[in-house]
Amino acid sequence: MYQEADLVKIAKREQNKKRTYLVVNRLQGKHIPVSPCNAFQMFDALALLLQKAYPHETLALIGFAETATAIGARLAIQLQSYYMQTTREALPGAAYISFSETHSHAVEQKLVRTDVEAVMERADRIVFVEDEVTTGNTILNIVRILEREYPNRVRFSVASLLNGMEEAACMRYASHKIDLQYLVKTNHANYAKSIEDCLEDGVYAPCDPVMHRPAACESMRAYQDARRLVLGRDYGESCKRLWEQMQKTLSLKEGARVLVLGTEEFMYPSLFIGAKLEECGYTVRCHATTRSPIAVSGAAGYPLQKRYELVSMYQEGRRTFLYELSDYDCVLVLTDAAQPTEQGVASLVNALASCGNAEIRLFRWGEA
Repeated sequence: MYQEADLVKIAKREQNKKRTYLVVNRLQGKHIPVSPCNAFQMFDALALLLQKAYPHETLALIGFAETATAIGARLAIQLQSYYMQTTREALPGAAYISFSETHSHAVEQKLVRTDVEAVMERADRIVFVEDEVTTGNTILNIVRILEREYPNRVRFSVASLLNGMEEAACMRYASHKIDLQYLVKTNHANYAKSIEDCLEDGVYAPCDPVMHRPAACESMRAYQDARRLVLGRDYGESCKRLWEQMQKTLSLKEGARVLVLGTEEFMYPSLFIGAKLEECGYTVRCHATTRSPIAVSGAAGYPLQKRYELVSMYQEGRRTFLYELSDYDCVLVLTDAAQPTEQGVASLVNALASCGNAEIRLFRWGEA
């Protein structure tokens, strides 16, 4: 079983007075490069808890953007449940149920209303999937909205890798009959203090949005968007088809070191492709770009030492970041941006090239 020390590192949020620290999970594959199979092993342990807790219920899982999207997708595939993720992106023609994640750098969260209504007709229980729950306020807010708009339709649970809720918060959940399933209980009492004196003296690489080298995106078919309601079984099959397409285009030397990189909310497919490459005998690491501005430090034991500023592939003018880059024999970037921004592609390719990465391939998985 996992322990807090196995998973938890504390980093300093940049200019965030609502919550000064960020819990960085060492195995999650968001900020820190990780073996994808190690990430999946952790996610699968959480899936097993849900399987044991609700063996006879039809579940609908909701993964929170950005960091829990891959966790939710993996759980849904393993449990063959319904799945959708929250999003901060604008989806064509969609109407939303909106709520706020107040401590976040990007507070707006949305669910597609018609998909929520479909879930209310088909599921016995909605399970909100998070990487880490601290106060539980964000999830409680959305539960109250759903209970008000769709009274007495489903039961609610929360599944998280980490649970840092204090006793009073747990009691609030119990009074609302919201179950809590988690791998590790954490104590946040000293987290803020632990980074108070942290020097922000790591490497900050500025954004270079000028295209210095060609970087065409290769289009992949059979796309399913997990921002909309999907069946875990179907989503898993679509990821297998993505792998089959990519595998035909790859020519990697034996023993190659490969980075598979996701973009923002689009995390699960990169971990899936990375796991497939690991099964083929390659040394693979996965992580993803993020909207989270985190301070980096050279202090011993601090989780993040290097930060690269980027332009988002989804929206010009949006700052995104990438942490802890290194050099690999090949880098595979996966995105589902409808039309990847030119500056987004350029800034990411330039950041990767600055670390000595010569072979960089971009794959866009999306609607034709």
